[in-house]
Amino acid sequence: MKKVLITGAAGFLGSHLCDRFIKEGFEVIGMDNFITGDAKNISHLTPHPNFMFIEHDVTQYINIEGTLDYILHFASPASPIDYLKIPIQTLKVGSLGTHNLLGLAKAKNARLLIASTSEVYGDPLVHPQTEDYYGNVNTIGPRGVYDEAKRFQESITMAYHRFHGLETRIVRIFNTYGPRMRLNDGRVIPAFMGQALRGEDITVFGDGSQTRSFCYVDDQVEGIFRLLFSDYSKPVNIGNPHEISIKDFAEEIIKLTGTDQKIIYKPLPVDDPLQRQPDISLAKKLFNWEPKIHRAEGMKITYDYFKNLSEEELFRSEHKDFVKHIKR
Repeated sequence: MKKVLITGAAGFLGSHLCDRFIKEGFEVIGMDNFITGDAKNISHLTPHPNFMFIEHDVTQYINIEGTLDYILHFASPASPIDYLKIPIQTLKVGSLGTHNLLGLAKAKNARLLIASTSEVYGDPLVHPQTEDYYGNVNTIGPRGVYDEAKRFQESITMAYHRFHGLETRIVRIFNTYGPRMRLNDGRVIPAFMGQALRGEDITVFGDGSQTRSFCYVDDQVEGIFRLLFSDYSKPVNIGNPHEISIKDFAEEIIKLTGTDQKIIYKPLPVDDPLQRQPDISLAKKLFNWEPKIHRAEGMKITYDYFKNLSEEELFRSEHKDFVKHIKR
């Protein structure tokens, strides 16, 4: 039985990856320090004989007993509200945490896949974004702590690959959604759905003409899984290329939820990307991947999940905190 370590296991994507690898017959070690993760995301796995959880901060020395075949590094704050509130921790998990895991992978002769992001492209001047585009990033802006953590993560990973011959993979993740996202965490979909469920007006930053491309979590996990077992070591975009403006998306949410909110507009956050759309030609060529789940289907599943959240989760103030931070 092959063994895989998944960091950020109690997070949104990390928990879905744990599910997938358990389903595929792997022995899974989940690791998280719960700085943004939630234990309930993996509570259904704790009784499973092939799942073990370790509460640990990856920026500290990591020791895993026995053999280890694969490592997936998904430990990182990933939403604007998180990396604006905890900027130092965000930088450390991308740098120190990645360094620790590269060392572990080298010691165990394990293949390491790191979770990078479309944020490495910044506010792109090339559209759609291809893997050979170097990006347009403000290194000292408020989003720089996340963008640069991920860019450094890619650099040190490739350095270990080239210098030590380490087996590495890099996935550049575009906007992903689905069950287990934190409502009101500052990202578009949970923010809009939280407002709809609370009967609030939908807040759009800027004039709403900026675009995003949303990939359902099952499609994202499939792409990551195929990339891990491919023979390609450079970055690969995994996302849904179907682009939509934020204003049009807000109207979709109002229609989906059957509410009658108005759309209200507030100033655009500093360095917020105006366009975001992946070119997935490389993923199609390398391992025949493209998303299968249409946005209407995925959004209905996600909305049904959010509808069943507790009142406490529904009325958390995270979104209000995010608005305060972007005004600074």
